[in-house]
Amino acid sequence: MTVTAAEAEFAGRFGLSPGEIYGHDLCDLLLARSPARLRHRFTDLREGRYSWFTERVTGRDGTGRAFRATLTAIAVAGPDGPAGLVILLGHGEEPDPSESQGEQTLSTLDARVLEGVAGGASTTQLANSLYMSRQGVEYRVGRLLRRFDAPNRPALVARAHGLGMFAVGQWPPRLLPEFVE
Repeated sequence: MTVTAAEAEFAGRFGLSPGEIYGHDLCDLLLARSPARLRHRFTDLREGRYSWFTERVTGRDGTGRAFRATLTAIAVAGPDGPAGLVILLGHGEEPDPSESQGEQTLSTLDARVLEGVAGGASTTQLANSLYMSRQGVEYRVGRLLRRFDAPNRPALVARAHGLGMFAVGQWPPRLLPEFVE
């Protein structure tokens, strides 16, 4: 799902020029309710199961502000089979902050586990500092990995950071209060 060409208006929605957006993974630029579902829908297009789909997505502009849009993806066929995808990003309104944060709000314990993972703490270190068993920490980390559709701990931290959940310039990492129940 690498961007190979883009019009200036499309790239500009993300605060990039057409040359700068080249090579970016489209799914990394967009925040969907379910990143795995969005990737699956793109795979279905590439493999010819569907010819198009529409999905509500959220992105971040060059200033870091979120915007909501309707993404329409259309499979384009060439003489030898699938040639690529055309992506249209409709204009949308700014997301309702209560709607987007509701999906990312974490319990206090999950927030502390995510902060520990972001700070590089091992399972044993987290278990000791949070007065939990190692299995309890692994359970919480596993839930967070599934919730953020992340394949591993670094990706989990990157996804949470991309959603703006961490306070900027703070060590050790701390989640912003609006993301903690």
